[in-house]
Amino acid sequence: MDKSAIMNILPHRDPMLVIDEVDLHEGISIGKYTVRGDEFFLQGHFPGKPVVPGVILCEMMAQSSCLLVEWDGASGEKQTPYFTGLNKVKFKNTVLPGDTVIFKCELINKREPFYAIRGSGYVNEMLCVSGELSFAVVKENGE
Repeated sequence: MDKSAIMNILPHRDPMLVIDEVDLHEGISIGKYTVRGDEFFLQGHFPGKPVVPGVILCEMMAQSSCLLVEWDGASGEKQTPYFTGLNKVKFKNTVLPGDTVIFKCELINKREPFYAIRGSGYVNEMLCVSGELSFAVVKENGE
């Protein structure tokens, strides 16, 4: 699924759409983002030595995982995912301009409208971030 298809599911838009593509396989999503180097979040983090902030890595992982909801039998109506928690998040290696981060996410619990995801992000097969995310999915009509 390319960026334009992702935009049909997620409400995020530039500069906060931070996933380039995703493949879905029976409860597992594989998301991908290549850090160009000109992203807004690198401008001050850190001058002269840009590093992708941990919170942005969590957002990338969340955007990859939110696609699981669409493929998990959701109605297809426009929906907005809201973070409800981040647990057991660990940062192991830095992500730098030019790196391509691969996110592997799986649905571990669901009690609509709440979803729990376990995810991890890798650069060149080296673990950079891992954790559990939870979010609520709110339909446009407020349900």
